[in-house]
Amino acid sequence: MAAAAQLGNLQEEAICSICLEYFTDPVSIECGHNFCRSCISHCWKGRDGNFPCPQCREISGKNLRPNRQLGNMVEMLKEFHLPPVKPPGENLCEKHNQALLLFCAEDQRVICLVCRESKEHKTHAASPIEEAAEEHKVKLQEWLRLLKKEDKYFQESKIKEEEQYQTMRNKLRTEKKKLESEIEKLRQLLKENEQTLHGRLKEMDKKITMVENANITKLSNQITSLNAMITEIGKKCEAPAWELLKDVRSTLSRCNNVKIRSPEAVKSYKVMVTLDPDTAQTRLLLSEGGRRVRWTGTAQTLPDTPKRFTLYPCVLGSEGFTSGRHYWEVQLLQEGGAWEVGVAAESVNRKGGITWSPEGGVWAVQGAGGKYVAFTCPPTPLSPREEPLKLGVYLDYEGGRLSLYNADSMEPLYSFPQAPFTQRLFPIFGLYGVPWGGAELRLV
Repeated sequence: MAAAAQLGNLQEEAICSICLEYFTDPVSIECGHNFCRSCISHCWKGRDGNFPCPQCREISGKNLRPNRQLGNMVEMLKEFHLPPVKPPGENLCEKHNQALLLFCAEDQRVICLVCRESKEHKTHAASPIEEAAEEHKVKLQEWLRLLKKEDKYFQESKIKEEEQYQTMRNKLRTEKKKLESEIEKLRQLLKENEQTLHGRLKEMDKKITMVENANITKLSNQITSLNAMITEIGKKCEAPAWELLKDVRSTLSRCNNVKIRSPEAVKSYKVMVTLDPDTAQTRLLLSEGGRRVRWTGTAQTLPDTPKRFTLYPCVLGSEGFTSGRHYWEVQLLQEGGAWEVGVAAESVNRKGGITWSPEGGVWAVQGAGGKYVAFTCPPTPLSPREEPLKLGVYLDYEGGRLSLYNADSMEPLYSFPQAPFTQRLFPIFGLYGVPWGGAELRLV
């Protein structure tokens, strides 16, 4: 057995790393690695000046030294009539039957050394598959971390839902016992009403069960989907480089389509937002540094730039977004009047009336006098459990989603229906005071 293993090791030393066959006319280059003369000549064909080693990438000159001892060893091995050692078939280039050693960054796929020198890939950036695999493994591990947080969030939500419905059932059973006790006392007088009351209780239980089943089923499906993705990404992270990179673009695309909802994951995308003074309407006063805005009711003398709102008291954030996920928070310091918070397309009307709806390029929520609406068509009334003092705004550009939260409790206020964004989006803030009070917002 030991002799067979040593013979196998000797076979591997007699294999050219380019053609994966026994060496033919072996030559050594300056870094010390050996190749078939025809293989290394083909790799360096058409190159002027720089000649990288196919194995270590060290620059060498075209000084090919014959390695006769290695050639003699190969000839002796051939007398044993042993099959040459090759890597598994799935790690070979389908076109050239060569080892897949490089990863093309532009085409996002593994290639062999012959592919690298072809016209198709010669101008593309390429790196060893181990380096590329490590880079993509980092990205996948980050997604694995976020998805595990999502799974934890849904698991906890499911438990809370189950506890809530169990509490409701307990209360229902208690009420039912009280009712039956009263019916027993007044059976003769209330006999006709007994069936009606029981029917109502049955209907209530049915509705609770229907809502519970729908919500719990939805949460269970989301947990199942997340667990499947977590398992898939976990396996990919542990797989060989060539298998990790196989369909990696599709995997990352499906990760990007995951709707992030857990507060911890949403807040991890927090960005610094400042206000653009060149867009502020003249009745809005911005603080130094652009982190606070107040409605004054008195127009200031400001240059009328193309970016400035002239009719409605609005101001945009300084930075727009064309990709990625972003989260920012707004403290509501109003004393009266109304406010609007959300995002607006770059093409939103600056010089006239604004159509406050996604069709008009605005996705926002308004608060006025303790009432809240989402600017849809028609507007959607909102009923938060408690009055929000600080808003959280979460934008998923590629996912086509905008969601607003009570930033203190992370209670969802409203999520606009998913739709693709096509323009640069800017944070938008609207303020309008009343004679007895103003309104003020502060970015935190």
